[in-house]
This record gives sequence, structure tokens and C-alpha cells, in this order.
Amino acid sequence: MATPQPQNEAPWWMKYGARGVGCGGGIIAMGLGVFTCVTFSPICVVAGIWQMLAAFIVISAEAPCCCMFVDFVQQYSMWVEGRPHWQKAVFYIVIALPAVILCPGLSTIFGSGLIFLSGVLYGLMTLGKKGSREDMIAAAQQNTGPVNSQSAILVDDPEAWRST
Repeated sequence: MATPQPQNEAPWWMKYGARGVGCGGGIIAMGLGVFTCVTFSPICVVAGIWQMLAAFIVISAEAPCCCMFVDFVQQYSMWVEGRPHWQKAVFYIVIALPAVILCPGLSTIFGSGLIFLSGVLYGLMTLGKKGSREDMIAAAQQNTGPVNSQSAILVDDPEAWRST
């Protein structure tokens, strides 16, 4: 089995934050999924089951020690760890949405919202570090030039628009 490839550098607090929100949010989402299943609406039962399944997927990827009793979890966790952050972000965001769409209630919004937040944090890690101050100044001062002579007149002399 191949070792996971290094991800782009993100701050340590963001890496642990995304993992913590994924693990803690998955546990909370699983509990709220059970609570959502206790209803008279069959669609809300399906939404609760979906939320519990999404929570199990996230927990098994982020904290495989919580699911040691399942044989394939360690291999699945290593496979997910080797994926780029943007793929994890898209996957977590997509699996969080159906429960809220099927049964919009406080328990599904909060439970799936934590899984969604984990996906957002992975998406922010995809963006990477902010550029240095010098790079930002150079990008802001870069002159691309006017498109035509009329726009050059308007940019150089703001009062010129009155005479045209």
C-alpha cells in the first residue's frame, strides 16, 4: 500500500480543526440522525438514516480509532488521507446536503452543518497560504494598461467625461 502523499502546507491549527470538526461533528450528527429518525414522516426517517451514514463515513475517515471493529476502516482512512484536500471538501459538502434537503429541521441542519463545516475547512486548506506582503503589493501595483484611447483619457483625467 502506498504511503499518503504530502498535502500542501496549511496551518497546524487548521489541519487539527478540520479533523476535530469532522470527528466531533460526525459523532454529533450520528446522535442527531437517530433523533431525526424518531418521527412520523417517512422522508425524515430517510434523512436521519442518510445523516447517520454520512456521519459514519466522516468519522471512519477522520478518526479510524473510533471504528476499530470494522475491518476495512483502516484501509479506507489511509486512502482518504492520500486524497487532495479539495476532493475531501467536495465530498463532505455533497454528503451533508441531502439530509437537510429531505427534512429541513434543527437536528438535520445542525448535524449535517458540522459535516458541511468540515468540508468548508478542507476547502480553505486547498486555497493555501496567503502571499507575502511584498507579493500582494506587487500584484496590486501591476499596470495592465488601458484598453483603448477613450478609457485612457477617462482614467488619466476624471473631468474628461464631461467634455465627451
